[in-house]
Amino acid sequence: MRVLVVEDHRQLADLIAEGLTDAGLATDVVYDGARALEQTDEVDYDVVVLDRDLPGVHGDRVCRELASRDRPVRIIMLTAAADIADRVDGLELGADDYLGKPFAFEELVARVRALGRREPSQRAVIRSGDLVIDRPRVRVTRAGRPLALTRKEFGVLECLAAADGAVVSAEELLEHVWDVNADPFSNTVAVTVARLRKKLGDPPVIETVVGAGYRL
Repeated sequence: MRVLVVEDHRQLADLIAEGLTDAGLATDVVYDGARALEQTDEVDYDVVVLDRDLPGVHGDRVCRELASRDRPVRIIMLTAAADIADRVDGLELGADDYLGKPFAFEELVARVRALGRREPSQRAVIRSGDLVIDRPRVRVTRAGRPLALTRKEFGVLECLAAADGAVVSAEELLEHVWDVNADPFSNTVAVTVARLRKKLGDPPVIETVVGAGYRL
């Protein structure tokens, strides 16, 4: 799952991004509304964690624009104003969820995951043969045996499983599993897939489709 954090208080923004990354989510961070709109033009995010009181381009405008796009993104709006009227305003702007500050970080992670699962392919637990992918707990077992995967390996497997047998290109995996600092010209996806295949064992479950990508 790919998440964008938009928060003008840099220390808080970085802490949120670090925590989401530790929870197994590919997370980018920007510190103002203008950059948020630019970033979401460049990358298809699953969830945006959006501070409402942004300088320059206000969070309300960012929310409204994101919600009106052909491919709207799921939005969790964060704000220090947490009364009923503010929540209603945020939801009417197009936000999918609303969380007042201060908040429990565990709740934020749970809400991000819940929003990411709203699409049909985003099942909480995905089973493919003897392979079980538990997305909320970031756990994978095969034939009942737990597998020790890195965050990137889990992200690749999760993305392939969510595609439900369709081919996923290396570019799509790079976009959804890695952050903006990833080198698009490196072989990082191929290396990660190779390590993942080794950990998954035999018989192989990841197929390479020459010239197209990978599928589960």
